[in-house]
Amino acid sequence: MSDADKLERLIEKGRAVLATHKPNPPNVIGFPTLDISAFANWKTQTLAFLESRFSATSPYYLEFSNKVKRPFQSAVQTGLGVLEGLRDDIDDSGCSTGVFETANPIAQIENLCNRFHLIATQLRERHEDRQTLDVQDEYDVQDLFHTLLLLHFEDIRPEEWAPSNAGKSTRMDFLLKQERIVVEIKKTRKGLDSKTVGNELIEDIHRYQSHPDCDALICFVYDPEGRIANPRGLENDLRRRDDKLIVEVFIRQ
Repeated sequence: MSDADKLERLIEKGRAVLATHKPNPPNVIGFPTLDISAFANWKTQTLAFLESRFSATSPYYLEFSNKVKRPFQSAVQTGLGVLEGLRDDIDDSGCSTGVFETANPIAQIENLCNRFHLIATQLRERHEDRQTLDVQDEYDVQDLFHTLLLLHFEDIRPEEWAPSNAGKSTRMDFLLKQERIVVEIKKTRKGLDSKTVGNELIEDIHRYQSHPDCDALICFVYDPEGRIANPRGLENDLRRRDDKLIVEVFIRQ
């Protein structure tokens, strides 16, 4: 099934949810609701579809997630408007899949994190032992990651000033201006263990909630020596998706 067909099916399911509407009995005050199970199923499938085809920072995803919260007629009608608008955009593009070719920037950054160690290792192997970049500290990680970001993004602003936190301004590693994503880079070392990394990332999350150009914060922690004992647990503890800020943490060895 094509993406356009899946979109059409979601529109049909949304209309079916609206059809479950039952008015309140006479003299009963309140909001008439829809079938809760059908609503939850439609909402979950739609958000998953929009995130996988675009990203959690795309206008389609944000508009749907912000406006479709409860099983009310008005919420479902708004959600249908988002999906129908997306369908119109596809039709206007002149092809059935053109809109879906838009890349998911968070997924692109995650792929760079996943491949980073392989790339860093490969760079050490050069013909005739020629000079190369040997990733030894956090600055080396930043330099190499900046180069990799250029594969997918054009407007990369390194070392932007971040908002003041407790009277102290700091610098973010990279701001992807068009995508409204901040990328923070860390490399573990002696003295920078799970607890310290976690505390620093919590401070970053608090700081970027108020940044005017940041809808999502991506934290890449390069841990080649395996100093973080439970990386997936730390990722899950810090990951969040809400109206204020999307946070993804990728700890890779």
